[in-house]
Amino acid sequence: MPEIVSDKTIFSLLEVMKSIQNVLTSRYSNSYWIKAEMNKLNFYVHSGHCYPDLVEKQGGKVIAQMRSIIWKDDFARINSVFLNTVKEPLKDGIKILFCAKVSFDPVYGLNLHIIDIDPSYSLGDLEKEKAETIHFLKKEGIFDSNKLLPIAKLPQRIAIISVETSKGYADFMNILNNNAWNYKYFTMLFPALLQGEKAVDSIINQLHRIKKEKSHFDVVAIVRGGGGDVGLSCYNHRLLTQTIALFPLPVITGIGHSTNATVAEMISYKNAITPTELADYLLQKFHNFSVPLNNAQDSINRNSKNILGYQNIRFEKSVNQFKSEARNFINSSHYLINNQIRNIQQNTSFLLQRQHESHNYTKFTLLKYSVSTFISQRLLISNQADKLSKQTNMTLSSCSNNIQNLTQLISILNPENVLKRGYSITLQDGKSIKSIENVHIGSSITTILSDGTIISNTVSIAKNKNKNK
Repeated sequence: MPEIVSDKTIFSLLEVMKSIQNVLTSRYSNSYWIKAEMNKLNFYVHSGHCYPDLVEKQGGKVIAQMRSIIWKDDFARINSVFLNTVKEPLKDGIKILFCAKVSFDPVYGLNLHIIDIDPSYSLGDLEKEKAETIHFLKKEGIFDSNKLLPIAKLPQRIAIISVETSKGYADFMNILNNNAWNYKYFTMLFPALLQGEKAVDSIINQLHRIKKEKSHFDVVAIVRGGGGDVGLSCYNHRLLTQTIALFPLPVITGIGHSTNATVAEMISYKNAITPTELADYLLQKFHNFSVPLNNAQDSINRNSKNILGYQNIRFEKSVNQFKSEARNFINSSHYLINNQIRNIQQNTSFLLQRQHESHNYTKFTLLKYSVSTFISQRLLISNQADKLSKQTNMTLSSCSNNIQNLTQLISILNPENVLKRGYSITLQDGKSIKSIENVHIGSSITTILSDGTIISNTVSIAKNKNKNK
């Protein structure tokens, strides 16, 4: 009861608060559907209760705010329905349509007791945010910017944004590191939160880190798995998607869901449903580069063997031909010598018989002449045989030198040896560049050296002045 002192009626604080409580209870006995933004959820793990801070904004300014409460059992029920419908848990910063009763307590003051939340209203608001982000990116002309970037012919250096303990990250690395073709990749993990209210800032911070070291990487992979469709609203955030769209390296995504693509996936250079599929995409890029290269190497080896085999056959035929001609010549010379010997013997015998009684000097002279003639002819035949032998040896030596020269020339012309001498092969779109007329400013070119490959963008082109002269 109030006190009366000096004609003044004095109420205690509790009496005033209970009076307010009675008025509010009688006036606001029903429950009401209210829309507001959940500025802060204020979930307490130890009790399971939530004490959301509710606000209403206009032009970015708060025009109304109030504290509310969701008891433990109500929160578990509401959050489960919310997850199934919106694919997001209750969290800070979302707009909700909720059913609540006005509650006033002398100790805790005025608040709204939330007993239910309509998830379809929040889902519509999230879809509205997604549509607004898409409209903004298209209006700025950057919706397809990342898709239009040139990608390396062989994207081996990969910056990965993921959670180290994520199953999706483990699957992604397993496919890359244990491929059947022993392809080698350089990967670096940039750990980040991939869902929830802090995911946007976490992913953007890691993208900024990668941007500072962009020369060390070919692509950026955002890999997430195991979470299904839950917690994907961050990938519709305007600032995150704008950062991806304007990123200087191709961004590829595998965030592990199969329905209703997020804006981040729409604008990325390449989107895969799962991290495994994204890893397969990178392996296929390696295939596209290595298979033609291996085919070219096999073709060079095969053609080199064919050339050497053909030259060996020619050499063997030449040797056999020289051997045959040499044998024929020697046989013919032997036949000639034998005929000469028989002629000398016959002539000598004939002369001896006819001039048996001639002077001994005359006989001696004839004999000397015959012997001398025989020796001269024998020496002539011997010289011819020596000359033929030398000519045969010289011809065989010349053919052998020709074979060695051809072998050395083939080895010198081998692309691997050419590259080792400091030369390089420059390709554009997998084809050798033969003229600067085929190259344009900004085009990506690949330079193959003996110990690796360089991917570069064309900054300027200058003609050879001496060629014009």
